[in-house]
Amino acid sequence: MVGTIPYLGDRVLLCKRNIEPRWGKWTLPAGFMELDETTAQGAARETDEEAGAQFEMEALFAVMSVVRVGQVHLFYTARLLSDEFAPGYETIEARLFGEDEIPWDDLAFRTVREALRHYFDDRRRGALAGVHTVDVV
Repeated sequence: MVGTIPYLGDRVLLCKRNIEPRWGKWTLPAGFMELDETTAQGAARETDEEAGAQFEMEALFAVMSVVRVGQVHLFYTARLLSDEFAPGYETIEARLFGEDEIPWDDLAFRTVREALRHYFDDRRRGALAGVHTVDVV
């Protein structure tokens, strides 16, 4: 699974899911790769499809091993170029949130929570700390 942490200033973009699993919960734009695309291309495509965002891809931010389902989730940072979004059919709503506004109890997946926690921790320290590796057991 590949996705982005799209940000504009001190806010991040979350998408409210219009599909199962976890319909109605908030997530980062992410999904499964397609054939003939790199991880960064897949993350960019998912961000476009789910949020309709204008953005510039940045570096790999987190590699998360999701042990119980045998998956690896990769998140890149993506700098938003606009605060206007045109979400696709998989998304009910796309919206920017400051850290204190994140609907932590309504996040769809643990990997999203972990990615956001690391992202905001890094921001408080004043710089992204490189690639985070996380085992989600």
